[in-house]
Amino acid sequence: MSKKVTIEPITRIEGHAKISIFLDDAGKVADAKFHVTEFRGFEKFCIGRSFWEMPGITARVCGICPVSHLMASSKAGDMILGVRTPAPAVALRRLMNYGQMVQSHALSFFLLSGPDLILGMDSDPAQRNLTGLIAEHPELARAGIRLRGFGQQLIRTLGDRSIHPSWAVPGGVRKSLSSEQRAEILKQLPEMYATVDLGLDLMKDVLDKFADEIDAYGDFPSLFLGLVSEDGGLEHYDGKLRVIDSNGKILEDKVDPEDYQSLIAEAEEPWSYLKFPYYKPLGAEQGLYRVGPLARLNLCDFAGTPKADRELRQFRHYGGKGKPVSGSFYYHYARLIEILHSLERIEEILADEILIDHHIRSRADVNQNIGIGVSEAPRGTLFHHYKVDDNGLLEDVNMIIATGQNNLAMNRTVKQIAERFISSKKLDQGLLNRVEHGIRAFDPCLSCSTHQVGQISLEPKLLSTTGELLDHVIR
Repeated sequence: MSKKVTIEPITRIEGHAKISIFLDDAGKVADAKFHVTEFRGFEKFCIGRSFWEMPGITARVCGICPVSHLMASSKAGDMILGVRTPAPAVALRRLMNYGQMVQSHALSFFLLSGPDLILGMDSDPAQRNLTGLIAEHPELARAGIRLRGFGQQLIRTLGDRSIHPSWAVPGGVRKSLSSEQRAEILKQLPEMYATVDLGLDLMKDVLDKFADEIDAYGDFPSLFLGLVSEDGGLEHYDGKLRVIDSNGKILEDKVDPEDYQSLIAEAEEPWSYLKFPYYKPLGAEQGLYRVGPLARLNLCDFAGTPKADRELRQFRHYGGKGKPVSGSFYYHYARLIEILHSLERIEEILADEILIDHHIRSRADVNQNIGIGVSEAPRGTLFHHYKVDDNGLLEDVNMIIATGQNNLAMNRTVKQIAERFISSKKLDQGLLNRVEHGIRAFDPCLSCSTHQVGQISLEPKLLSTTGELLDHVIR
């Protein structure tokens, strides 16, 4: 008899979702689906608003990565104004964006995935959470929390608050940094570098510990898409779009972000509110691609900072024979390298005398009716596309979110893990947690950030087609 296993909700992610696993008559996995069960409709309720409001409105898409939307929206506004953003403003925007990378990646690695990686997939679910991690490894948890706090403090210093800062605007930014603020941030960097080194050592131990099962966590050939700098370096704020295949061959390079629609199309499915973007030239069936830290490290020719470049060389050994790193489990490692790179870039920007220049905003009115802003969010490439009338009121809005671009890959990952670990004979906490962890590896941001610390009410059930209860687990 065919059966269905449901995991709802998925824990330790940003937002609401569930997983359905379908077993065939022989008890083997026939299919698996990752359902995003929340709907918020930002694109529709922005219609009729002024594009000037969009950075503040779209920052509310998420409480975890508001800066990403702030950046993409402001860049779309820059295009509508038809201005060149002052160089000091660009440096300041980059600074905030790096703060965002630090705080978001630290949250993902140390606090959301840390319980699985450090305490173990099979550890007691009552302890396999943030409070359990703090109890078992208080110094490690404290270091991770302080690293995230550093990123949040940098955002707050620039934008007056760490959540939904009203700071970047079309044409530039609202205010600069004082010399005292710069000195305070620089003073904290040695501790942050030490925490990243701790995380990197821990990650290498984790890779050894999970060596026998890493290949089950979303390891498959795919395309990779993201921004790179003009000379092919690791880039998070600006640059050109690049696409490579599973062998590392460049399919698209130096594509202007304004031409993203030549690369990306979006499909829909009736069982999820999250769209399914794909690489347009290959179609929906063959066009699966991944974005985010794993993709960015596969795409770039170099990181461009000494410490990150050293780690990048080690990271690429996991690809083998010059190929991209294909296992989604390595997203965790990639996040740590990006934190390291971000800290190095923060240090560089704070030492740059360009920040003394207080020309931080260009002023104009509507000069173009289309605005497209593209930036790298912690989870991947983020697109904001606005159409406005001559008064600057929005007539159309499209936002392609990084998590959506990983949607096809997340669904394939869930199925791959389920095929490896799930059968009709028995359900247990460790096997179900491995399926969930396949989603956590991507650190999805499902349009909001809702979490519950500690035990939650969750009872996955294994039912026959007639509704007979075959097995269940209380979580």
